[in-house]
Amino acid sequence: MIQSIIAKKFEIDHLMSNFCQIAYSLPKRLRSKKMPLSKTMPLPRLFLLFLGLTLILGMILWLVNSIYRLYISISFTAPIFANLLLLLIMALLGLLIYIFVYYFYLSPKEKKSRRKSRQISPTTLPPLQKTEAAEENLKAIRQQVQQIQDQVSQQVLFKRSQEIETNLARGELQVVIFGTGSAGKTSLVNALIGEMVGNVEATMGTTEVGETYRLKLKGLAREILITDTPGILEAGVAGTEREKLARQLATQSDLLLFVIDNDLRQSEYEPLQYLAAMGKRSLLVFNKTDLYTDEDQQVILKQLRERLKGIISSADIIPIAANPQPLQLENGQIFSPEPEIIPLIKRLATVLRAEGEDLVADNILLQSQRLGDEARKIIDRQRRRQADQIIDRYQWIGAGVIAVTPLPVIDLLATVAVNAQMVVEIGQVYGCEINSERGKELAISLGKTLVSLGVVKGAVELLARALQTNIATYIVGKVIQAVTAAYLTRIAGKSFVEYFRHDQDWGDGGISEVVQRQFQLSKKDEFIKAFVVDAINKVVKPFTDVWNTEEEKDEDDVELTPRSTSTQIQIPDDDW
Repeated sequence: MIQSIIAKKFEIDHLMSNFCQIAYSLPKRLRSKKMPLSKTMPLPRLFLLFLGLTLILGMILWLVNSIYRLYISISFTAPIFANLLLLLIMALLGLLIYIFVYYFYLSPKEKKSRRKSRQISPTTLPPLQKTEAAEENLKAIRQQVQQIQDQVSQQVLFKRSQEIETNLARGELQVVIFGTGSAGKTSLVNALIGEMVGNVEATMGTTEVGETYRLKLKGLAREILITDTPGILEAGVAGTEREKLARQLATQSDLLLFVIDNDLRQSEYEPLQYLAAMGKRSLLVFNKTDLYTDEDQQVILKQLRERLKGIISSADIIPIAANPQPLQLENGQIFSPEPEIIPLIKRLATVLRAEGEDLVADNILLQSQRLGDEARKIIDRQRRRQADQIIDRYQWIGAGVIAVTPLPVIDLLATVAVNAQMVVEIGQVYGCEINSERGKELAISLGKTLVSLGVVKGAVELLARALQTNIATYIVGKVIQAVTAAYLTRIAGKSFVEYFRHDQDWGDGGISEVVQRQFQLSKKDEFIKAFVVDAINKVVKPFTDVWNTEEEKDEDDVELTPRSTSTQIQIPDDDW
């Protein structure tokens, strides 16, 4: 019986040792990650982890002896019950460790994967929900358009939103033919609809505007609209304008047929990659294959598949001959072969039947999102202009206040007050209503950052050098503080613009990174030259005029003072 108890004790010690190793290895495993623990999980969670592990280890050390004694006392009278109790305790300890492992290690991973799945969910929405999302975007765009002050931009965006709204109810699939001017786009359209619809000569600039034709495909409920766009990469101003139209039509398509007649050139690859990155579904049509041998065709196709890997699938790279060259027979007659576009028609039918609804919904949603982005950019530029006007006004107000307040304490209080009011007005431009107290807090916080980063010292040295080359030396000491205050107010204002643009957030780098970036932008030579010119006109000259007036007044007062014939009144040297 004693030997059995001793054996059980060794078994308990062994099990407890295993639990200790598991508990000890948990932080070690976390440390083996590429990033430190402080980056893996939040600091409070990290603190709780180590506190919990410490408690578990302490409990295990205490329980080893307690469980051993409990087992001995019970095993003499009820050995089976002692074994069950031992297993139960081991299970509870294991469960406790698992809870900690799950809470601190597995649970964050699951939350991260759920967040990731939510981020990609819009692309997997059914067509109906995509359409509803587009409608919500259009409502938001109308509200944004009302904030735009430029009437021309406002009308353009409103008209485009109406066009997108009209497209929501349309029943056609928009297929756009896109490519260089001589790749055979019009010939492809001719072959697809089975009749002549335009000039098929291979001259550049044949199609000057987007021409649309209707096509009915068997087994497809929606009617297909095929748009033949102007060619890209054409020379001259007119060619550039036509290319802009072609690109615009391409971005509005449900399905894009990108036509080439040789291996893909870099000038063709770039727009194709851009459209694919935008989310446009594309088929690459390798036209004029009748001009190549079978071996050359295979070489070109292989190169295309390798180069477009990850952009366009191999099944969507289709060789055709939309308008084969006539052949002269042995008897001297000219034979005109039929177009070889059956592979394209089959692939086109497969894609449209399987993905047609999704393509229409994706296109509508994409257009509404792009229009919303454009509206936001216009509003952002508008707000920047308004904020710049506020900054320009307050930087010279601050300079003037500093110029007429000689006491340092008053200078500091005046600067804080000016910057605080500037912050309040910039916040109003960006729709953030903050009070003067909050504005003062932000101004003081940014002022401390300017000092701690050495921006104040750097600004003084920078402007002192610039001013000494433009004005008299004896004037520099009078105005350098005022001009520096204006310069620092500008940096502060630009920093607050970034703060409000990002929804009152300084970003990952914090306030220091934003201030440093604005200081570097304001150190550029062209800006400093323009700023010094403004400072001379708005600070130096007015300040000099005031100083000269006061000096003349002092001299007049001295001259009017009664003098004795025997005593000369000594006029002290001017402090300036």
